[in-house]
Amino acid sequence: MNLDRKTTLKIIGILSFCIILYCALQNMGAVKSGLGTAFSYVSPFLTGGAFAFVINVPMRFVERHLFAKSKKLQRLRRPLALILTLLIIAAVITLVFIAVIPQLAETIRDLASSIPQYMDSANGFIQKIFSDYPQISEIQIDWSSIISTVTNWLSNGLSSTISSTISSTISIAGSAINGVVSIVVGFVFAIYILLMKEKLGRQVRMILYSVFPEKFGDRFLYITDMASKTFSNFISGQCLEACILGCLFAVAMLILRMPYVALISVLIAFTALIPVVGAFIGCAVGAFLIFMQSPIQALWFIIMFLIIQQIEGNLIYPKVVGNSVGLPAIWVLAVITVGGRLMGVIGMLIMIPLSSVIYALVREFVYKRLRTKSARVQKMFFSRANPHKTTK
Repeated sequence: MNLDRKTTLKIIGILSFCIILYCALQNMGAVKSGLGTAFSYVSPFLTGGAFAFVINVPMRFVERHLFAKSKKLQRLRRPLALILTLLIIAAVITLVFIAVIPQLAETIRDLASSIPQYMDSANGFIQKIFSDYPQISEIQIDWSSIISTVTNWLSNGLSSTISSTISSTISIAGSAINGVVSIVVGFVFAIYILLMKEKLGRQVRMILYSVFPEKFGDRFLYITDMASKTFSNFISGQCLEACILGCLFAVAMLILRMPYVALISVLIAFTALIPVVGAFIGCAVGAFLIFMQSPIQALWFIIMFLIIQQIEGNLIYPKVVGNSVGLPAIWVLAVITVGGRLMGVIGMLIMIPLSSVIYALVREFVYKRLRTKSARVQKMFFSRANPHKTTK
């Protein structure tokens, strides 16, 4: 059987892939170690790419409206837009800290002043138990055995505990330093990306079309453009949804005259950036803080949270975030669950826009295939009562 050159290359490629896959599966330890080392080298640049992508969302809006009618200042648009965007982000973070830190300090001060009262209450509760149940005091305790165990631990286990604590502290400090260095390098890399993004995009397209077929290049750019728009819309929608939720809590808490309005509202707005489950984290912290002052108000806060959460979950989130990424509400909930199981909070943030891209591509493929079917099948799905359009 004579095979042409194209078929022979395909067979060689498939065989090579199978051999590489088999070797990788037989040496999973070495593969994991190698991937971990490679990721540690490229993580600052991946962090910079993530920074650049997030900062680019507001920066495009600023750049589009900055010196729009002045041709003389066109060269200054990009650096000025970047500086203004960074200043706006820094101003928002500073305002949040100004609003939160004084109330947080007051909260810690209140908690510290309440500790003696709680200790007295606990002491009275214990004394009441001993007075109501005198048989508890008759329980025999082998104090000599307890003292011997504590002495043995102090002589043998304390040194090992101290050494392990010191090594853990050194390891944590080294990881923190590496993290700070990675963030700084990533931020500088992000600035370079944002200042010359058109040039970088042109270079990527040149490499793409020079190495791969033209049809593959067109399809790749189409998918990446869709992914970029989807991720941008998701970031915008998630931030808008968090602001709406924080404002709803602030208004409701002011009406009900609850304490820590600014602190809890900002906390819930920040935790709401974690899709669906983030607000529950803010609710738990807020309920605890209010409970330290008034258990009844903490109960009303939980009831208020459940009501606002129903409004947010059924009306605001599917409309704002679901529509911004083109993903139906039922799939938003499904992909959040799967993403949270796979990669935690990061998985939740990534899976919604990623699934939206996959959803759009699958929908496009299905509609395109249905267009090739018989007239009866097309009438079932593309009639006036069921008007679906293919994605171009």
